[in-house]
Amino acid sequence: MSLRILLWSGVGIVALLTVAATGWLLSLPSASLAAVQPAIDAKEAEAMLTALKPKRQRPLIAIIGVNDGTETTDYLMPYGILRRADVADVVALATQPGPVQLHPALRVEPDATTAVFDAQHPEGADYVIVPAMMRDDDPNVLTWIRAQSAKGAMVIGVCVGATVVGASGLLDGRRATTHWYSLSELRQKHPTIRYVADRRYVVDGNVATTTGITASMPMMLTLIEAIAGRDKAEAVARDLGLDHWDARHDSGAFKFTRPFALTAIGNTLAFFNHEQLGIPLTTGMDEVSLALTADAWSRTFRSGAVTFAAKDGAVVSRAGIRILPDQVASDWPADRRVSAMADMPSAKALDRTLEDITARYGARTTDLVAMQLEYPRTQPAQ
Repeated sequence: MSLRILLWSGVGIVALLTVAATGWLLSLPSASLAAVQPAIDAKEAEAMLTALKPKRQRPLIAIIGVNDGTETTDYLMPYGILRRADVADVVALATQPGPVQLHPALRVEPDATTAVFDAQHPEGADYVIVPAMMRDDDPNVLTWIRAQSAKGAMVIGVCVGATVVGASGLLDGRRATTHWYSLSELRQKHPTIRYVADRRYVVDGNVATTTGITASMPMMLTLIEAIAGRDKAEAVARDLGLDHWDARHDSGAFKFTRPFALTAIGNTLAFFNHEQLGIPLTTGMDEVSLALTADAWSRTFRSGAVTFAAKDGAVVSRAGIRILPDQVASDWPADRRVSAMADMPSAKALDRTLEDITARYGARTTDLVAMQLEYPRTQPAQ
């Protein structure tokens, strides 16, 4: 069962219910929590930074998406973090003209199409960031990624974006990781890939991959460190509200469990209680916090997040991405309005959102969301 189907539509629940009917779910283990892992060895960390070093003093970073289905946080979080760092030129691309529909929430106008980018930058990008997409075999995406790699770009597959990079052939024979749910699929389709456990991101030559959705934050900070040094990365981390970051990860804490499945089924069957939650768009808002908030609320299987603004037309975020409102409205019912967490650092927005989800739907739903995001949490939801 594809992660894209399970996490981006209700179709996956049908499969879950089928499995549940066989009784197999009842034999699955309970959910576990992420444990603190040993620090990354200094030689390993230095090797990753060396591999990520740019070729130009002011590198060019391209984030590629497909118009009809690109993962929300995979696309927006790298854009927001790298733009605020101001250590590279960063562009958000789409394969075709028009807006990019992000999943499970938000709709944005990219900076350019891949064709326009190629015409403006025939030498190619220094880095190409590949988010998860609704399909991992889009021929336009695969052709473009291969061409950028051939020109010398470092290709970074974020989350299930690793399966897109894998489909391009760039991961064959390399060390890699991906979102826990897509690992079996990746290894089946590409048996020469050498999976690396307990790492949020893995760098092998001119290709890097990450685990789940939230891993793009430490990955981008590491990239900033490789480009501009540790002091700059630490300054951006402070702005984000992070005290530390590195590649350590507890892979064993993320797996398909009985509570995960049964909570998803129960929340889906409670369709009469499904809510549409509104998030107001405001000029200059933090797109990283917005992405994390909208993504999390849209993964509860009880709610979906939509954006609204007083008038039609794009609202420009802090880093310059143009966000299109889902609905034109001057206000939203107070009991179904949620905050984009503009009053706190971006890294804290997800924690606060998970607390709000616990208060609204309970701890099991919070665990369900955190598992989908592959977000390391050392304490259970209260």
